[in-house]
Amino acid sequence: MNKNKGNVKVLAINAIVAALYVALSLITPFSAGPIQFRISESLNHLVVFNRKYLWGVFLGVVIYNALFGYGIMDVLFGGGQTLLALTLTSFLQNKVKDEKVLLGLNIVFFTFSMFLIAVMLMFTADLPFWPTYFTTGLSELIIMSISAPLMYWLNRNVNFSKQF
Repeated sequence: MNKNKGNVKVLAINAIVAALYVALSLITPFSAGPIQFRISESLNHLVVFNRKYLWGVFLGVVIYNALFGYGIMDVLFGGGQTLLALTLTSFLQNKVKDEKVLLGLNIVFFTFSMFLIAVMLMFTADLPFWPTYFTTGLSELIIMSISAPLMYWLNRNVNFSKQF
């Protein structure tokens, strides 16, 4: 495949991931605020299998937050939180070869980084930091932990890394 076709394929796949993220966020009853059970957060695990998915997930978060979130602060903090956690996971991709371990680290990165969302909600929704960090972190921990085995199984059948 020539370089231009490869770039178009990466762009197209990431556009699909972004659209899927937004769609999955819209069908989730608790997608914003101090409790966030976004089914779309399961797509965060895609970066475990191929770091090229990073931009699609990031773009999906930014689009959803811009259209349905808490305004520009949500775009900056939510996008920043996602970019931070995805980047940490993608940096470890060459060092940690065990996908199950990397999935676990991805869960930790996303759960811990929810402090950024708690800070944003403190400013935009006048919510207290610690209880909000607890509920957003717990929400993230639950959805990411439930979806990790599913994404691992899907990867065994779809092979996400080979899609690019």
